[in-house]
Amino acid sequence: MNGAELALKTAVLNGIDICFANAGTTEIPLVAALDGQAGIKTVLGLFEGVCTGAADGFGRVLDRPAMALLHLGPGFANGIACLHNARRAKAPVVAVIGEHASWHRDADPPLCMDIAAMAGAVSGWKRTCRSARGLSRDMAAVIAASSRGQVASLIIPNDHQWADCGDTSPVMTSPAFEPVDHEVVDRAAKALRAGRRGAMVLGGRALREKGLVTAARIRAATGCDLLANSFPGYMDRGGSLPVVTRIPYFPEPALELMARYDTVVLAGAWDPVTFFGYEGIPSGVITAGTVKIAIDGPGQDVNEALEALAGSVGRARRRTPAKEDGIAPGTSSLPAGPLTPETVCAAIAALQPGEGIVVDEGLTTTFPYYPLSHGRAPHGFMTIAGGAIGYGMPCAVGAALAAPDRPVINIQADGSAMYTVQALWTMAREGLNVTTLLCNNGGYRIIAMELERAGLVDLGEASRALVDIDGPPIDWVHLSRGLGVPATRVEDARALAREMRKAMKEPGPHLIEMMIRK
Repeated sequence: MNGAELALKTAVLNGIDICFANAGTTEIPLVAALDGQAGIKTVLGLFEGVCTGAADGFGRVLDRPAMALLHLGPGFANGIACLHNARRAKAPVVAVIGEHASWHRDADPPLCMDIAAMAGAVSGWKRTCRSARGLSRDMAAVIAASSRGQVASLIIPNDHQWADCGDTSPVMTSPAFEPVDHEVVDRAAKALRAGRRGAMVLGGRALREKGLVTAARIRAATGCDLLANSFPGYMDRGGSLPVVTRIPYFPEPALELMARYDTVVLAGAWDPVTFFGYEGIPSGVITAGTVKIAIDGPGQDVNEALEALAGSVGRARRRTPAKEDGIAPGTSSLPAGPLTPETVCAAIAALQPGEGIVVDEGLTTTFPYYPLSHGRAPHGFMTIAGGAIGYGMPCAVGAALAAPDRPVINIQADGSAMYTVQALWTMAREGLNVTTLLCNNGGYRIIAMELERAGLVDLGEASRALVDIDGPPIDWVHLSRGLGVPATRVEDARALAREMRKAMKEPGPHLIEMMIRK
């Protein structure tokens, strides 16, 4: 048994059952070993960002890691934007990167790069394998580390993959969390009980069903509101689950919302800050003087911390209101008329199937979607957690492979779709049940909005050339069909509803190009 075979046996033993790959010469032993290893599915991505984004989507849906197999530093670099999103989503992802043979690296061959330094930018854990016999230990460690909810990277030199490991037994390990700090939890409980208006900002595993049910108990006991960062990684929604308010993207409404609270508890969430720095506006949106307490720290299980907080705050002191924070369920009626962000989102909210998964990279088009979809049947919801565009279609690939019985809807902006358009080919090859709703507004609308915020309304020819992408226009129907995904174009809300119904009845992937009025 060589090192590559030992590594893959260890991976399967520790729960890895899928590998998204764009492998090269330094990974040849691992590619060869996949043929003899039962229990692990291989999926080809034609661009490394498809592989890392798909591993991100798989991890977000199942809360357990997939493997992304990448070729040296340039391959990792091609996938790093989606790994950045995975890091911000707190998604479990195992990145395995092939490296030059240990005796060849010092010769500085053309593909040589400081992979470890680059991996450190997005990985909560990283290691370079130092021997073939240590491969099993290293592989078990990288999987255990990622299972805490982070990107973990293992760099494997080519000669260690080829080396004979004899009868070395594969190592099995289990992820272990750090103990919860009960003093911090008790302090948070006292602050929530004592404050006039409290809130909990939920993130990571706290936005899954188990965490949301516990959070609802805490809200019932303290009266606190339930919030989430602007772009949560994965959220269970609908049915009897509580409605969670997303902190607005733009700084002024975010500051206005957070000014209501004298106590804010963070549970698995990032400390909310503005997406960009705006002159005269503070970076942090939690008002100065607000009591702010994070109940979980690095390596701790946020659901364990939430359970401890629920026990500390005691039983409900008031009944949970029928309407969450005054938010009524969104309308379920189908819209008519031209395609606008409002009619597109109303149609999607009305037609999305129960137990489906919505992957939102519609950017400016989907601002209305979230409130319109309150009160729908249970579903999963994913957003662009790290802000690196191009995540949507790869993430939908991973989601569909993680949950083949759950229909996936990917609401996809046109500009960002071009970053990882190769994902359509993988959807076709794997026959994935993904409906891509392509928002064609012919431009980088989010950039235009930020230009308007900066007071730049009348753009000149040079700046306009960097915002518009409709000269020449991208023909998404032909592009999609060329990559193997059936596609159609719609120009009004009724046609969108008709094509959505049709796509969701038929197996396999579909793309609907929505011509949105500017």
